[in-house]
Amino acid sequence: MDGGAAERGPVLDDEQFRRLGGYGEVEQAEVGRDLYATGDDSYDFFLLQSATVDIVREATAIERERLIYRGGPGDFLGELNLLTGQQVYLTARVVSAGTVVRIGAAMLRRALAEQVDIADIVIEAFRERREVIRAAAGNALELVGRADAAQTLGLRTYVTQMLLPHSWLDAASPTGRSLMRLAGLGEDDLPAAVVNGSALRRATPRSLAEVLGLTYRPDGRPVDLVVVGAGPAGLAAAVYGASEGLTTVLLDRTGLGGQAAKSARIENYLGFPQGISGEHLTRLAMVQALKFGVRIHTPCAVAGLDLADQRHPAVLLEDGTRIGCRAVIAATGAHYRRLEIPQWTAFEQSGCVRYAATELDVRGYENQPVTVVGGANSAGQAALSLAARGATVNLVVRGTDLGARMSSYLTDRIRAHPRIQVHTGSTVRELAGDGTLTSIVAERPGGHQERLDCRALFCFIGADPASHWLAGVAKDGDGFVLTDSRLPAGGSGTPYRSRPAHPASSRSATSAPARPNAWPPRSATAPAPSPPSTPPSPPADRPPEHHLCPGPPQRRTGAHLPRGLGPVPRAARVRGGGGGVGLSGGTRGGCGWRSRRGRLRCVRSPGAGRRCSRCGRGRGIGRRACRGRR
Repeated sequence: MDGGAAERGPVLDDEQFRRLGGYGEVEQAEVGRDLYATGDDSYDFFLLQSATVDIVREATAIERERLIYRGGPGDFLGELNLLTGQQVYLTARVVSAGTVVRIGAAMLRRALAEQVDIADIVIEAFRERREVIRAAAGNALELVGRADAAQTLGLRTYVTQMLLPHSWLDAASPTGRSLMRLAGLGEDDLPAAVVNGSALRRATPRSLAEVLGLTYRPDGRPVDLVVVGAGPAGLAAAVYGASEGLTTVLLDRTGLGGQAAKSARIENYLGFPQGISGEHLTRLAMVQALKFGVRIHTPCAVAGLDLADQRHPAVLLEDGTRIGCRAVIAATGAHYRRLEIPQWTAFEQSGCVRYAATELDVRGYENQPVTVVGGANSAGQAALSLAARGATVNLVVRGTDLGARMSSYLTDRIRAHPRIQVHTGSTVRELAGDGTLTSIVAERPGGHQERLDCRALFCFIGADPASHWLAGVAKDGDGFVLTDSRLPAGGSGTPYRSRPAHPASSRSATSAPARPNAWPPRSATAPAPSPPSTPPSPPADRPPEHHLCPGPPQRRTGAHLPRGLGPVPRAARVRGGGGGVGLSGGTRGGCGWRSRRGRLRCVRSPGAGRRCSRCGRGRGIGRRACRGRR
C-alpha cells in the first residue's frame, strides 16, 4: 500500500461525541470488515468508539492501493458525498476491532439541523477531507482528453465545480497515452473518464454524473420545493427554503454557480472585502446548501412545467421524470450570446472561443495574445485576469465609452494596465486560423478594419433568458417573464391572475441575464410605493385568505404563489421569487409588523373597518394598528 495517512482534522469533544452517538446504533466491527466500499451507491456516517479504520483508495490501472486516512477511537468517518449522494469511491476497512456507532443519512441530517455546534465541526471536517481527497485520491476518477478541446474543458469545468476528486491527464502526455493503452481507449473515445477502473468513452458531464450517481433519482420522499437553476440566486433560494424545513431539490442543466462561477474575481459582492473568485463563492454556497439538506442534482435538464394541478405543480425533466412538489422557484438565468460571424462554431468546438475566465480557462495563455469582447464587468475582470498572467489583451468594446456599463474601479485599472489595449466603438468581423485561432479582424468606426493577433477569444456580450421551459407563463417578446402589473388583464393563458397592487418591473430577475458583479441582486418586483387609499378586493375566484399583500408574511406561515403554485417560505419567496413564481402574498399576511414585545401585530383582514397605517391593508390586532417601521 502506498502513501501516508492524512493529518487528523476537526474533531468532536467527548460531550459532543456522546450527544451525536444518540442518533445512531452501536455495532461491533471485526478486523477486515469493510464499513463501506468503492462502488457502493451510498453509505452511512460512523462514529468510532473503540475501532480503528483505514480509508483507502483501491488500486487502479496505473497505481497501487493507497492509504488516505486512518481513523481511531473518538474519530468519525464521512465526507461530502454523504450529503451529495455521490457513489462511494473510497473503502473504509477495519484494521483494529472495536465498536462503532452507525448513523443513517436521514438521522445525520436531523442531527446537523438540531445540533449547531456539532454541525459546524462535521461540515468543516467534510470540506477539509474533500480537499485532501482531491489531492490524494484523484485517481479514483481519471479524465483523459485533448487539452484544447471544448468538450474536454466542459468536462473538467464540471468536475471542478462539483468538487469531485479527480486527476487530469493530457492525451498527448506519456501518462495520458499509458492510461489510454491500459483502458483500451482510442482517439475517437476522447474525452474519456476512467471511474474505479471502468472506462466511460466520449464522456460528457451528464454521462459522468449518471455513473457517479449525481443525477436525479426518485426516492419516494415527497418534495416541498424545487429550485430550477443553481446560480447564486438559485443556491440562495435553496438554502433559505431548506433552512425553513422544506424538502428542497436543486436542479441545473450544466453545473453550479451559473455565470458567477465563470467570473475570475468578484470584488463588489457584499461580505468579501478582499474579493472572491466565482468558483470559490460557488463552493462555499454548495457546502452551505448541503448543510441544510438541499438535494443537488446536476446536470439535470428541465423540459417543462406542469400546472394541471394548481395546488401541486410538477417539474418535467428531459428524460421524462416528473417531480411533483408544492412550489417551484425559477432561477434559470440566461444563455450566453454568440457573435454571428463565420467559423464561430468551429473555433468554439476547438476551445479557442470561451465564455468564462476561470483558472481552467485562462491557463495556458501566458505570454499569448488574446481578445476579450464585451463592455461590462465580466469582460473587465477577464481582461485583468488574463493580463495578470502575462497575456497581451485586446479588449474590444462595441460602445464608445468604456465606463458606460463597467464599474469605475475596473475601468481605472484597465486604462492603467500596460498589457491591455482598449478598442472602443469596435466590432469583431472575422476569425482566422487553420483549426487553431491565430488572428481576428476588428472593425473600427468609419469602416476601418484592423487585424489583431489572437490565440483565444473570450466572449462576454450578455445573454438571453432561459425561460423556454416555463410553459403557460406569460412572457414578453424577448422571453422575459412578466410579473405583477405587466401581466395580461384577466390572466388568460397564464397561471397568474392580474391584480396590480403596485408597480413592478416587467422583467423577471430570474429570467434576466445574470450580473454576478452587481449588488444587490435584482428583485422580481420593485419596492412597494405608498399604499392605496382603499384596500383592493380579492379576486372573485380566490377565497379571502389567499388575498395578496405587498408586505412579507409572518414567519413560518408561508406565502401563496399566484394561481395556486403552493406555499413557499418567506425567505425563499424574497430571494427566489423572480420568474413569476414567488410573487408577494401571505396566508395570514399583513406587512409582518410585530410590536417590540410581540403583543401587537399587523395581519390582513379584508373588509375590516380599520387598516394598517404602514402597509394600508388589513387591520391591527390589539389596541392599535401597526404604526411606523418594524
